[in-house]
Amino acid sequence: MLALPFLHPELADENGLVAIGGDLRPERLLHAYRLGVFPWYAEGEPICWWSPDPRAIIELDGLHIPRRLDRTLRSGRFQVTVDEDFAGVIRGCADGREEGTWITAEMIQAYEALHRLGHAHSVEVWEGDLLAGGLYGVAIGGLFAGESMFTRGRDASKVALAHVVRRLVERGFQLFDIQLLSEHTAHLGAVEIPRKQYLARLRQALAHSARFA
Repeated sequence: MLALPFLHPELADENGLVAIGGDLRPERLLHAYRLGVFPWYAEGEPICWWSPDPRAIIELDGLHIPRRLDRTLRSGRFQVTVDEDFAGVIRGCADGREEGTWITAEMIQAYEALHRLGHAHSVEVWEGDLLAGGLYGVAIGGLFAGESMFTRGRDASKVALAHVVRRLVERGFQLFDIQLLSEHTAHLGAVEIPRKQYLARLRQALAHSARFA
């Protein structure tokens, strides 16, 4: 039986740290997401597991689409696909970040394994033959945990996000977790909720059955 050494997320320290160590096998990752915990660490560090308080989400009826983005969505400039190039999306999310990346080679390998098992999904935004942006995350029951997104063309990541929200609504998802709030996601309508509230909503979401792809 696989040992899964996690504290209860409500017992995390003041920074949201739940545990250190372990591995990124699919069983452990899926167990972590079901508990409201996710891995986040830098190259050369041990695996760190987090459940921050507050937690950032995007309400499925709360995405803010600015006028310019709405024009872009209707223009036909981009084409959107699902699970066509997971490897390209996760590597796009890892590349070219001035502050460095937490998407290490070990993380890429782990989430590609989750993708092969049908739990991790990507949304690709194409401009012609160019992968202009995208987003990837993990789906379990009625939860979609957005992990990262990237852009190589103006508004491409926002197009991916808008497509994800529409898809989650259409397919009966209950909760869109984005883990930590940023200025960029706040501008698009992301909000923070207390961890206790997040965990209650997570339990409800996991009781639902939904398919991303």
